[in-house]
Amino acid sequence: MRKKVLVTGGAGYIGSHVVRQLGTAGYDIIVYDNCSTGSPKSVLYGDLIIGDLADLDHLYLVFAKHEFSAVLHFAASLIVPESIIHPLDYYANNTRNTLNLLRCCHVMGVNQIIFSSTAAVYGEVGENPVSEFTPTMPINPYGRSKLMSEWLIKDYAITSSLRYVILRYFNVAGADSSGKLGQISPKTNHLIRSACDAALKRKPQMQIFGTDFPTPDGTGIRDYIHVEDLATAHLEALLYLEMGGESQILNCGYGQGYSVRQVIERVKAISEVDFPVIETDRRDGDPACVTACADKIHKVLGWQPKYNDLDLIVSTTLAWERQREMVSGTK
Repeated sequence: MRKKVLVTGGAGYIGSHVVRQLGTAGYDIIVYDNCSTGSPKSVLYGDLIIGDLADLDHLYLVFAKHEFSAVLHFAASLIVPESIIHPLDYYANNTRNTLNLLRCCHVMGVNQIIFSSTAAVYGEVGENPVSEFTPTMPINPYGRSKLMSEWLIKDYAITSSLRYVILRYFNVAGADSSGKLGQISPKTNHLIRSACDAALKRKPQMQIFGTDFPTPDGTGIRDYIHVEDLATAHLEALLYLEMGGESQILNCGYGQGYSVRQVIERVKAISEVDFPVIETDRRDGDPACVTACADKIHKVLGWQPKYNDLDLIVSTTLAWERQREMVSGTK
């Protein structure tokens, strides 16, 4: 009998890649998504239920109808500048909705959860690379809403049979190399996506937010991870829990940082388009440098990334965006 799992936010960017890998692996999948940033077309396996985690009654009905062995929780708001302008929305959609999900797990006896967290829980770190033992001091509501969700999961696990894997993502980018899946949300402000938009002339220029960070070239440094490697980490985390593994918090990154300028130069080189770049002030809530120490995930899950290459990440993003433009006329 195939195991049935619930994937919240499974119509979104990361969730849809995980759903595809789960489907290929033979899982029975229920995707629960309000499709505010995702698309039903991105759900390649399983059944999609349109719903919001804020609707606790509906969520209970879904749990009651299906016997889930595990929950993979992706549904969230994730734009840092937006979180600063609308913090209450972020605490509602991220923290409160995680609480709703845990209430359903409690009532229905679901005792395995994989939670999509973020390196934003670390904040402005004093050391790099960042390990799971680095103090968590988020500097924006997005990071705080995710850290509070982690606390909810950990506290509930102490008093129940719940076991969890919390995966702290670094900067996720890239797309499925087959061309079936990629980033579709119009609201994303991800650097690589923005640079690709400029290369494809969807916008006249792109911006660098801050050139006075204490980094070698003055721009922020981030650890970029390909979405396919991240999706594989979720499947390995699920297998780990199914085999009886203890609860874990794990960084998901490569341990290699690239500056904003370096990323833009690679997009220009690969696209062969020298688009204009405007330098402007820092955004609130942006740390100078964050890279991952991923030793623990290698040891605990045996995770071995296959796409650890910035050019590959950029190339698959650019290929997806070109295809999306041809199919939908995106400009």
